[in-house]
Amino acid sequence: QVQLVESGGGLVQAGGSLRLSCAASGRTFSSRAMGWFRQGPGKERESVAAISWSRISSTYYAASVKGRFTISRDIAKNTVYLQMNSLKPEDTAVYYCAAGRAATIPTTYDYWGQGTQVTVSS
Repeated sequence: QVQLVESGGGLVQAGGSLRLSCAASGRTFSSRAMGWFRQGPGKERESVAAISWSRISSTYYAASVKGRFTISRDIAKNTVYLQMNSLKPEDTAVYYCAAGRAATIPTTYDYWGQGTQVTVSS
């Protein structure tokens, strides 16, 4: 099995920044993509960003975070990061890290972390 552990969430003022980390571990890791999802209060889970886990690094972003969030990877550490800048109150949510087979297809994400809370105050 694959275990994903998120960290870096917290409380930040609007306009501030946070960096989330997701470390993956397990005896077998066959996922070809890692991504970040979030679920705000009273909302459904939505995709935030994704990155391919191969020699070619391709990134994808939700329209609501383009220009503000950056996803990156460290293959040696089996870790993916989400740098969040210019945070807005509407970014408040539980953020989940996930590993899957296709970066742009949410249904292919098979492994999920426990989530980390991000709260942005106005």
